[in-house]
Order: sequence, then C-alpha cells, then structure tokens
Amino acid sequence: MKISSILSRKGSSVATIHRDAMVSEVIAELGSHGIGALVVSDDGEHIDGIVSERDVVRGLATSGPSLLDNPVSSIMTREVFSSGPDGDTEALMGVMTERRIRHVPIVEDDRLCGIVSIGDIVKSRIDELEKDRKELVEYINAR
Repeated sequence: MKISSILSRKGSSVATIHRDAMVSEVIAELGSHGIGALVVSDDGEHIDGIVSERDVVRGLATSGPSLLDNPVSSIMTREVFSSGPDGDTEALMGVMTERRIRHVPIVEDDRLCGIVSIGDIVKSRIDELEKDRKELVEYINAR
C-alpha cells in the first residue's frame, strides 16, 4: 500500500510550529491537537525540524522547568527523515521501527504535504489484514 492512501483517509493537514516559538507553546499545541509531534517550519511548507513529546520530556529531564522558556530550536531534531507519498507503507514501517521514530513528514516537490505516524501505519496494516481475512472467509464459505 502506498503512503498516499493513508493521507487520502486521514487528510494532509500538518500541525507546524516556528523554530523561535517557546517550548511551552509546543506543549500547548501538542495538547490542543491531540498529537505527538509538530513539524518545525517557518513557512508551513519546508521542514526545518521536528519536535515531539519525547524531545520535550528529555529536555525537561536535562534542563528542568526552565526549558519551557527556551525556543523550539533548542530541542528539535534537525535532521528529519521524510518520505514521499508514493512510498510503500511496509517499507516505511520498517524504517520507523529501525530508527525508533514515530512521525514521518511526507514531502512532495520539496513541500510538506502530510505526516504519517506509526499509529497510522499500524491502523492501515490492520485494515489490510482484516480485508484479507474477510476475503478468505468468503472464499471458504463459497466452496
């Protein structure tokens, strides 16, 4: 299955934040959207980094509450793995597992066009397996 099929179901909206926003704003945005990561982008189209709940927790463990007044750029991941919409979901699942990443921005023509989480990938795989199971049951019952 292609990544574009996941995006067609979930939509292409991506929550972003500016690199100079405060970490406290990251927490507020993550909470208000009910998500685990924000793409750091000053223009909403190009990826400058990514910041996740993990980044916030690790930063708090190191810096304490003063981290909340620091800019996102102090904790964001700068080298972001991304994929295109024509990528294969199984291959992406392997990369996400291997690299221990939970969110992958999707880029087409050098522009941000979506984001896929490991939860999106797992849901897609479960849906595929359920479809296969139903087809097998129908085949068996038709005999």
